[in-house]
Amino acid sequence: MSFDLTEKRYIKETGLEARISRIVEPVANGLGFSLVRVKITQENGMTLQIMAEDENGRFTIVNCETLSKDLSPVLDVEDPIDREYHLEVSSPGIDRPLVRKRDFESYIGHEAKIELADMINGRKRFRGFIKSVDDEAVTITLPDAPGGTDPDHRLLLSTLAEAKLVMTDALMEKARLDQEAHPIDDEDTETVEYQDSEDSQEIH
Repeated sequence: MSFDLTEKRYIKETGLEARISRIVEPVANGLGFSLVRVKITQENGMTLQIMAEDENGRFTIVNCETLSKDLSPVLDVEDPIDREYHLEVSSPGIDRPLVRKRDFESYIGHEAKIELADMINGRKRFRGFIKSVDDEAVTITLPDAPGGTDPDHRLLLSTLAEAKLVMTDALMEKARLDQEAHPIDDEDTETVEYQDSEDSQEIH
């Protein structure tokens, strides 16, 4: 499967998150990384979480440091947040968000939680197994569908607000096999934190 740095993401972001994504994505792409997600939380006063990955869906501590160092001056110039905040750069992790068509393709057969931006047939949250993906939609099979009803639901990618893998034994086994196929020297999930007004760095 080819790795397109700029493949469309399907995720609901706030106005500020969307603005920051437009700032962050070219910087990440320039380093050979794909942006996964931008999220603002109220942790530590305010935290800007940026999740990115390489072509193998991984992000080492060196990758985190590289992206953080390149992003910090750009964010200082653009100044999208009008208060002090912490910058946190991390990998997608095992139970990762699913934001692109290729993410769903990579995890066919695995369990996921999906939330839509708007309800369809009175429902906007689904939990089940990824059955198939096409250019427009992902089909998810619900294990708890009532008898006599179709367990398969075709959800348009354009309607997705958030999608995330569910941690299962099968998923952990896939992560182990992926680690063997693409070994790295440090931990699977890395996070590097910066505070916008200081040069200090905290690595987890």
